[in-house]
Amino acid sequence: MGTHPTVGTTTSPGCWELDGAMVVSPSYLSLYESGELARRVEHAQSILHACTLCPRRCGVNRAQGERGFCQMGAEPMVSAWNSHHGEEPPLSGTRGSGTIFFTGCTARCLFCQNYPISQLHRGNQVTAERLGELMVMLQKRGVHNINFVTPTHFVPQILAALLYAIPQGFSLPLVYNTSGYETLDTLRLLDGIIDIYLPDAKYSDDAVAQELSGFKDYVGHNRAALLEMCRQVGPRLILNEHGIAQRGLIVRHLVLPHRLAGTREVLTWLANNLSRQVYVSLMAQYFPAYRAVGHPLLGRKLTAEEYDEALAALEELGFEEGWSQVFEDEF
Repeated sequence: MGTHPTVGTTTSPGCWELDGAMVVSPSYLSLYESGELARRVEHAQSILHACTLCPRRCGVNRAQGERGFCQMGAEPMVSAWNSHHGEEPPLSGTRGSGTIFFTGCTARCLFCQNYPISQLHRGNQVTAERLGELMVMLQKRGVHNINFVTPTHFVPQILAALLYAIPQGFSLPLVYNTSGYETLDTLRLLDGIIDIYLPDAKYSDDAVAQELSGFKDYVGHNRAALLEMCRQVGPRLILNEHGIAQRGLIVRHLVLPHRLAGTREVLTWLANNLSRQVYVSLMAQYFPAYRAVGHPLLGRKLTAEEYDEALAALEELGFEEGWSQVFEDEF
């Protein structure tokens, strides 16, 4: 597992070489010019009248203020937006990733470290036009990309914001930073729009996913979503000459105490069904937060032995690229 990835050699639509350096043009620009982006915005917004954006398929009329599982309405809610330097190196680079944190979530993770945002719904309601302005403002700050964090329940609003931002000169790669609990219909709305998928592969067991995160049928939805993301952007990262991600896939996996995440099983599936070339971010930062405090299984930090076991699985399965962490006591 390398900690400093090299520039990918494969090409994909919108990618070419100039003087030996990889150049990538966001494909959403051509969709905007052809009118396809506007058509997708119209279709996506119609879904809000009987929302099926996530696998819960609540069917509520969010356009008229009804609230489903995510508890969000017609307008996007943003809890924070800024240049973030704590993402994987090809995303943060030297100038940061332009993160936009959305309020609400399609999960109920007992251990959520962002629970004031996801569960207590702290944030500010904005219009799609204002969301587009935030994207443009972050671009002017010099960030490498726009990183939509927990975006699934706001896909129509994100597309509408993009429709507003492009005429203002917006042209950065878009990152879809998600729990990996997605429907294929929603992901297909994003085909040719999202440049970099950053999904979790949280669990290998549906019963555990239900108990710890409130997910229904997580494993099947997650694996179908990962395959679709891979189909859209490929299994590898395309990096520019400075090592900054332009297009591709990074899969995150948070190691949990007592092997609750099924780490070896998750990694085995990734190796056998995506590619051993996929970039894997194996995370060790678990600690008891929110409702995990005092929990009989989740109520302690990860141990060095548990993380070493996860690392061993990663190495044994032959993954070529990605990131691991130096385990320290404070984890």
